[in-house]
Amino acid sequence: MSITTGDFRQRITVQTLAEKKLKHEPIVSLTAYDYATARIADEAGVDLILVGDSLAQVVLGYDSTLPVTMEEMLHHTRAVRRAVKHAFLVADMPFGSYHTSDDAALENAVRFVKDAGAESVKIEGGLSRVALIQRIIDAEIPVVGHIGLTPQSVHRMGGYKVQGKTTAAIDALLRDAVALDHAGVAALVLEGIPREVAVRITAEVATPTIGIGAGPDCDGQILVFHDLAGLTFNPPAKFVRRYCNAGELISGAIQAYRDDVRGGAFPADAESYHLPREAQRALAEPGASVVQRKK
Repeated sequence: MSITTGDFRQRITVQTLAEKKLKHEPIVSLTAYDYATARIADEAGVDLILVGDSLAQVVLGYDSTLPVTMEEMLHHTRAVRRAVKHAFLVADMPFGSYHTSDDAALENAVRFVKDAGAESVKIEGGLSRVALIQRIIDAEIPVVGHIGLTPQSVHRMGGYKVQGKTTAAIDALLRDAVALDHAGVAALVLEGIPREVAVRITAEVATPTIGIGAGPDCDGQILVFHDLAGLTFNPPAKFVRRYCNAGELISGAIQAYRDDVRGGAFPADAESYHLPREAQRALAEPGASVVQRKK
């Protein structure tokens, strides 16, 4: 029996994602980092919401994903959890949270589920992460894999570069994808790889693939909310489609507010509170305060 919420929309689960791949129903994914944007995304019908470590750049102002901490990720995951009623909620394991030991990684994964309400965690890496991912899955925590352009590996890769452009690199990506598929990941993010490689991986694995900069043939797509909404300050990547320019809209609203305050147009009388008429008359009497009048 499917679990449903009050408005009878189906709650998205690991099983739902697998069924969508089998039925060739595209999986719609989006990042969110706070209550308001998560609620908007959830009510708009997004299937999967990721509290991404991109939080570091688009919300906290860091120049990469590397500085964001476990506590920061947990804080924002809790906020998103309060908003999400339908979508499958995934939390990114930040850099350093799963790199020192498998025991520490499992403990941190448990915190995301137990303390922050995530339904899955996302871990970057392929073959080198398989044993760890299997251990986390054995602890009853679904894992989303992530291969291709993995931002936590920016220093090793020498920048944010498209991956899988040579025969050897393509073979390595295929091995990574198959290994993660066999490990039982709930979904597999393919980032920054040629479309043709994403087609091959999507056909090879039973796991649903979620593309970002990997072409239209994946089982689903994901974008960063701030990229989609035009709330970033740098030129967008090639794969980003801006569906609105919220930054321009918000800036215009703030400038209008500024002008109204400086010009005395805000707040208006209708936006002000008033005393009852008797208190107004008492306040207007020379030398008498409202407190004195009541005495």
